[in-house]
Amino acid sequence: MRSLFWLISLCRLLFHIGLLAMGIMAAAGCLMVFHIAQDLPKLPSPLGRIIETPQSLIYAADGQVLIALGEKTAVSLDMVSPDFLNAIVATEDHMFFEHHGVNKLRTFKALYTNLFESGRIQGASTITQQLAKNLFFSFEKTWQRKFKEMLVAFQIEQANTKEQILEAYVNQIHFGAGAQGIEKAARIYFDKSAQDLTLPEASLLAGLPQSPTQYNPFRHYDEALARRRVVLNRMVAAGFITEDQAVGTDAIRPELHDGRKDARTGSYFLDALIQELVNMYGEDVVYHGGIKVYSTMDPMRQADARTAVMEGMARLDELMGLDKGVGDKPQAALVAIDTASGAVKAMVGGRDYYASEFNRAVNSKRQPGSGFKPFLYYAALRDGKLHPASVFQDRPVAIPINGAPDWYPQNFEKEFRGPMILKQALINSVNTIAAQLVADVGAAAVVDVAKVCGVKSPLKSVYSVALGTSDVSVMDMAAGFSTFASLGICHEPFLFWRVEDARGRVLFEHIVKDRRVLDPATAFQVVDMMEGVVDFGSGRGVRSLGFKRPAAGKTGTTDNYNDAWFTGFTPSLCVSVWTGYDKKKELKDKNRRGITGGRGALPIWTDFMTRAMEGEPERDFLIPSDIRYEIVEKTTGCLAAPRQNTVDEVILPQSEPDASSVVRVALKKDQDPCRGY
Repeated sequence: MRSLFWLISLCRLLFHIGLLAMGIMAAAGCLMVFHIAQDLPKLPSPLGRIIETPQSLIYAADGQVLIALGEKTAVSLDMVSPDFLNAIVATEDHMFFEHHGVNKLRTFKALYTNLFESGRIQGASTITQQLAKNLFFSFEKTWQRKFKEMLVAFQIEQANTKEQILEAYVNQIHFGAGAQGIEKAARIYFDKSAQDLTLPEASLLAGLPQSPTQYNPFRHYDEALARRRVVLNRMVAAGFITEDQAVGTDAIRPELHDGRKDARTGSYFLDALIQELVNMYGEDVVYHGGIKVYSTMDPMRQADARTAVMEGMARLDELMGLDKGVGDKPQAALVAIDTASGAVKAMVGGRDYYASEFNRAVNSKRQPGSGFKPFLYYAALRDGKLHPASVFQDRPVAIPINGAPDWYPQNFEKEFRGPMILKQALINSVNTIAAQLVADVGAAAVVDVAKVCGVKSPLKSVYSVALGTSDVSVMDMAAGFSTFASLGICHEPFLFWRVEDARGRVLFEHIVKDRRVLDPATAFQVVDMMEGVVDFGSGRGVRSLGFKRPAAGKTGTTDNYNDAWFTGFTPSLCVSVWTGYDKKKELKDKNRRGITGGRGALPIWTDFMTRAMEGEPERDFLIPSDIRYEIVEKTTGCLAAPRQNTVDEVILPQSEPDASSVVRVALKKDQDPCRGY
């Protein structure tokens, strides 16, 4: 009896403790709600004003607005196709007309998934919550923001009808291709008003908001149709259409509007920048967040780049004997990078943006040919055993390869010139000597140098990588050579300096950091050798076309003439240019002669640099303190004149290799010429 009494007393105690705990939790919950509610954004009246967030703006380096994103055209609900309204409700929130702002079942399910299923993140936002999200200037995925979003959703539901909520929602959805709101989307994709959308068109548009880039029908038509199939199935499940209607609609391929220039930015640079922003922040923020983006684009240099490519391709067409009516023509790409920071000042990804939006500057990868050799030469020189005056034999060579036939590299001219120093070998782009170098240092060393210089594309660790057989992008080449231009300081290429939210708060700011990856003296030796390429070698067209500033670079041509490159730099600006067909095809002139990098890409580079550097003070490449110049014989590497030790003599003109037997080379103080290999 006594034990029963104690048991009853204990139960009473636990019951009261439980009540107290529940009271404390309820009070804490009320206090939390009260505290969070004080910081809630004010609900606009009427609700339609919720879409009046400022447009996202992208600025050029000089402060002018390049483009405004998220232009909206609001329409009333009765001006929207019922098929679209049914499709978007079925797809985004099939319980929209039944809940009061929050779908409790979906919320608990998402909570369970996020807590107990590792690696999975599931959302549960209703249409009302998605609309509420637009009132917040922070798009961080935190529980506090989600909780505030729920509270605002309740407010929206209490103050507005379902029709008012749905109207505001369909006017703020982002559909991709610059379309904000259903009216703009209908105009861009189908050249008609929102009220005239058919079921096949409406269901296609309703599938885009989940991922406007992935399902963009202009670029990924089949993916957009596959997504539409999901929408149609959800419409059947929600009772909006029958199974037969879904099957019939799925068989229809709606015709897209072909005069859609307003759906594009008109710029390869802006396309690349916007895609990077979307990867960082998502499409909602970029197109609907009212952000401000301060890009690296120099409008004048961008205009110079477009002009140089356009005029250069016209010259190439004439050289190849291509009529204006020919559809399949060569393409071009250009990237210009500021060597002091890595800022991309100009980018062109093709000859005509409106004919092809494909950005060949960043998304296409092609073989660079001999344009890749500077990375090899640095790898060969960096341990100090070799220098630009070291002598090699230009001769037939057989490079043994484990588990494969021997490699027999051939020179571009199909001839051999005997002994020559390494500087002359790079000037003449001698493949047999390059093959001997890569066999000595190893393919992995060449790949390592290219990677630390900024080449991001995958590179095959095979001997032929030294001759440019691994595919790279134009951005890769510009970034890699920019590291040489700065004598070993690598700067990651970037497209924007700063991103601010709608209130002016800084979301991102690029801080330039100097990262030394190469020895400056060795890098300078390679730069000096590339100056020889521009002055006397395959790049001498730069001089004959009138560009007289200090410059260094390297041409590149693949064996089959599919690709023609020139990548070069001044001390302040590095530019890479590629020309070729999208579908690999020979570049040949009217006389069926192959077009090299010196004939195809170099004139575009020179034209651009002549315009871009106008008005800029002329600068020489900085000479490291442990570098000296010597005049040596091209075939022996031995001194051709008394040793020069004074600073003044570093400006001695280089001798013309084809007219003389001597050339000037840059040596480190502890390196002696006239040493064979």
